[in-house]
Amino acid sequence: QVQLVESGGGLVQAGGSLRPSCAASGRTISNYNMAWLRQAPGKERKFVATIRRTTLNTYYSDSVKGRFTISRDNAKNTVYLQMNTLAPDDTGVYYCAAGQSPSISSYDYWGQGTQVTVSS
Repeated sequence: QVQLVESGGGLVQAGGSLRPSCAASGRTISNYNMAWLRQAPGKERKFVATIRRTTLNTYYSDSVKGRFTISRDNAKNTVYLQMNTLAPDDTGVYYCAAGQSPSISSYDYWGQGTQVTVSS
């Protein structure tokens, strides 16, 4: 199994940046597709970004494309989400996920989440 621990969330003003991290243990992340999803207050969890395990291709939701960048450091067993030009709509709990399904929406392992709050 893979254990995932997110950190690096926080409170930021609109237009600012944050870079949450996801540290994995138990298994190497090079074997997994890694992703970030977020859940806004009162809403369902939604896909944000993924980086695939073999091709290293990245995919983003339309709402974050051009502002967010997902990356992975296999040596540190860590995944990052660089978030720029943040807006209040980006507020939510950000979850790191790992899986081996070809679907960008399907993951087997989840972290506990890190809160991101963007003030206007």
